[in-house]
Amino acid sequence: MSSNLRNVILLYSLLISVAGAAPEVKQHVLQNGLKVLVKEDHRAPVVVSQVWYKVGSSYEYGGVTGISHVLEHMMFKGTKNHAPGEFSRIISENGGRENAFTGRDYTAYFQRLEKSRLEVSFELEADRMRNLHLQDKDFQKERQVVLEERRMRTDDKPRSKTYELFLASAHTNGGYRNPVIGWPDDIEQLTIVDLQNWYERWYAPNNATVVVVGDVQADEVFALAEKYFGVFEAGQIAENKPRIEVPQLGARRLNVKLPAELPYLMMGYKVPSLKTAKDQREAYALEVLSGILDGGSSARLSSQLIRGKQIAVAAGASYDLYSRLSSLFMIDATPAQGQSLSVLEMALKDEISRLRQQPVSDSELERVKAQVLANAIYERDSVFYQAMQIGTLETVGLDWQKMDEYVDKVNEITSQDVLAVARKYLVEEGLTIGYLEPLPLGKRLPAKASVGG
Repeated sequence: MSSNLRNVILLYSLLISVAGAAPEVKQHVLQNGLKVLVKEDHRAPVVVSQVWYKVGSSYEYGGVTGISHVLEHMMFKGTKNHAPGEFSRIISENGGRENAFTGRDYTAYFQRLEKSRLEVSFELEADRMRNLHLQDKDFQKERQVVLEERRMRTDDKPRSKTYELFLASAHTNGGYRNPVIGWPDDIEQLTIVDLQNWYERWYAPNNATVVVVGDVQADEVFALAEKYFGVFEAGQIAENKPRIEVPQLGARRLNVKLPAELPYLMMGYKVPSLKTAKDQREAYALEVLSGILDGGSSARLSSQLIRGKQIAVAAGASYDLYSRLSSLFMIDATPAQGQSLSVLEMALKDEISRLRQQPVSDSELERVKAQVLANAIYERDSVFYQAMQIGTLETVGLDWQKMDEYVDKVNEITSQDVLAVARKYLVEEGLTIGYLEPLPLGKRLPAKASVGG
């Protein structure tokens, strides 16, 4: 073991001893099915409260894509007991901050408050869990807000647009084919009835998890949850069909031509997540593999392609360990001036070939493991991120205990494990390649060029 890894492990151990030996997450399930998870962290007089619903873009189907995100917007438009905008005003008056986010596998709402104000959060979140007042006039305005958000974040950003079309090419029928924000035509055709049905279908206590992390007592939090959320009956949650991606039978290619400053390349290999892997060790090996390619300046993509051969000006790799469905091992890169996308593609494939042919060195493994530990140290310092980890794991169908297993599981991975997953999953049969080929900036596109559906 290198001195660097030993030092990081020592620092990690010291942090745990100072913070109090990894406080246990305490769980309470209400009679209506609502799960409440509490992690006490008494280092500061603050509390983070989050409500996670098991619904996101991967639950959607053609014609209603984007509905989970639109409904997230509408959750701030008032209930039978609170006028539109009153939720945010009350949280602000109590010195707190609040927001929400929609992902592929979940929709979540959160507040960060002084610890004595947790009851304010619970009262408001319980109210809009079952008493949302959806009005068409608010919906018509908010739909335009979402369409503008889509234009600014996707349609007017060449790389974001390429990524959206890339996912639609890589996935044939799986839940990750559609963008979280939805396709434009689907957003425009949504109705207030669609939103009401979606709300009634998914927003129920037995489809939600409340996560609280901070300077609180678990028993007091459970009592508050019973008071505000326990009054609701369980909903009739229809079982979500699995929508398993059909096997890919060969490499796929996508060429996108948009006004852009630089060309861009994306590569995605079909891989399992921790939830879908038959052998969970494979998922942790893919996590390590991602760090070998893109884990700081010493990682292979940076040292070989950016500084070494100078073929790329940027390159990265990513893997979503905690997704609900099988996903993609992603590599993206921007070629250096004078280098073509095809040359860059061959250079990236050469790096993949090396991973498939030769075991990684002990020093590379130790570097990745040291980085994992360093990230764990940083994450333990954030009350909000601790809550995020707990909520994500629970909502995608993994127990929160996986959070505490992560460091040990990564440290168990060997060079042979990495070699095995590279040979099994980084193969042409499961590969999708996307090129962004720049058009001159300012070039006008056809009126429907921004529509991806």
